[in-house]
Amino acid sequence: MRMIFIGPPGAGKGTQAARLVDKYKIPHISTGDMFRAAVKAGTPMGQEADRYMKSGQLVPDEVTIGLVRERFAQPDTQAGFMLDGFPRTVPQAEALSEALTADGVQLDTVLLLEVPDRLIVDRIIGRRSDPETGEIYHLTFNPPPPEVSDRLVHRKDDTEEAVRSRLEAYHKMTAPIIPFYETSGLLQRVNGVGTPDEVTAVITSTLT
Repeated sequence: MRMIFIGPPGAGKGTQAARLVDKYKIPHISTGDMFRAAVKAGTPMGQEADRYMKSGQLVPDEVTIGLVRERFAQPDTQAGFMLDGFPRTVPQAEALSEALTADGVQLDTVLLLEVPDRLIVDRIIGRRSDPETGEIYHLTFNPPPPEVSDRLVHRKDDTEEAVRSRLEAYHKMTAPIIPFYETSGLLQRVNGVGTPDEVTAVITSTLT
């Protein structure tokens, strides 16, 4: 299974990605992890990316594409992969498509997890994390046990203002790639509203 996983912030991609990786036995490739691994390994593209990051600049698309191609050439991707966090714009999607074609890599699907903005805001502003265990709770949907409540942390970027800003950026920059993949016949839409188990069942059914 070779797939790209897209969706707005707070849609539950992280939760579902972990489940899909386990089910299909494929690596979850996020751009952040990919950058860090390439820099640590000292690959040519990793060194190039590191140069931009150290100077506080955004890593250019061509370098990111190069990192993706390096990553896809590694043995663990032969059975498939899940690419998450890239592409984020139409030019990136076009460049990635050209690179994959040049490498003889064929995508199976682009999975879009859809959740209404109003629910995303509710989901994110209610999130709290436990700094000791890393566990994520929600004040309404997944309340923390009383004994850990006092130590929970509310992330600064989980405010309503920050969430709406991230959603605005998603709709402006990333959502336009949806018709790009829809035209190619790769896009599959999944309703992300429901419990994690319910959404996993819908995704699994969609990918069958």
